[in-house]
Amino acid sequence: MWYPAGAMPKTIVVMPAYNAEATLEATYRDIPGGSVDEVILVDDASRDNTVALARDLGITVIEHERNQGYGANQKTCYRAALERDPDVVIMVHPDYQYDARLVPVFVEFLELGICDVLLGSRIRTRREALRGGMPPYKYLANRVLTTFENIALGQNLGDFHSGFRGYTAQVLKTIPWQRNSDDFVFDSQFLVQAVHFGFRMGDVPVPVRYFSEASSIDFPRSVKYGLQTVWAVGQYALQKSRLFRFGLFEAKEAPPG
Repeated sequence: MWYPAGAMPKTIVVMPAYNAEATLEATYRDIPGGSVDEVILVDDASRDNTVALARDLGITVIEHERNQGYGANQKTCYRAALERDPDVVIMVHPDYQYDARLVPVFVEFLELGICDVLLGSRIRTRREALRGGMPPYKYLANRVLTTFENIALGQNLGDFHSGFRGYTAQVLKTIPWQRNSDDFVFDSQFLVQAVHFGFRMGDVPVPVRYFSEASSIDFPRSVKYGLQTVWAVGQYALQKSRLFRFGLFEAKEAPPG
């Protein structure tokens, strides 16, 4: 998409947050000044001072009265973003795992029409990922799942499970993400839907940071997430073969092109 001289795409950053007080400010201050129109944080009933800190920083805050889950948090994020009629929406986890200085890079890839969906890849090399603190079992699971998803979905992404993502508005208007899970598998379902609707996906390398304050799901939930991801890909295959139909793939609007 091209914009008139001097005009820039309207960009909204969304942050799905839960107990992010320790890392929120560092994440927010890494976003280059003037690169986005608004930052929206959706707090999923945190037990710390995430909400107060976000408001002190000048971030737009939406609060869930009760904890609804990671996927439900994103649904609120995207509803709020679309209400502002953006051109581009960037999701950044406020846990400081991802380098938010790259937000303008994401916007440029999307506004130039190179990609419709852009992911931040934490897996530039095995050594870098592990030295950055990624637990070995998470690294192995990421490699196995990402390889499986690339083969099954016909993609060539470095990291299907990144929490740093950028979308054009058309992606969010087309994909029926409201029908997705309220749990962590929301992310996998979203990318499977993006493939189904023919959106172009790509990624850029993002240094990984793992530390005690950074959010991370435990081993049992990781196993559940992995199995749910495999099922999401299976639903895509069944839909494509026309053996079954799933609501996950029923468009809200006609897909592009």
